[in-house]
Amino acid sequence: MSKTRREFSPEFKQEAVALLESSGRPLMQVATEVGISPSMLRNWRTAVRGGATRSGAATSPIPSPADQASQITRLKRELDRTRMERDVLKKAIGIFAEVPR
Repeated sequence: MSKTRREFSPEFKQEAVALLESSGRPLMQVATEVGISPSMLRNWRTAVRGGATRSGAATSPIPSPADQASQITRLKRELDRTRMERDVLKKAIGIFAEVPR
């Protein structure tokens, strides 16, 4: 037995969120009255408050150049450390691979 996925119009979503915020009632109660799951109503509320896109994914702010520079610096340090660890492991493999005489 499979359930069909219900789709709700943007107007319905906005009205449900408005009802939640204007009524002062708990989210669980409003979701039950409207006939949806509480998590769905919670996601709609987050989307309305956060200025999310229509699909529900929030838009992310563009990082500042200073943030980008610090991230690049951090990633370069991490890359250098990883290369060093790789080289040490290569040397260790060479040492342990030698046949004792």
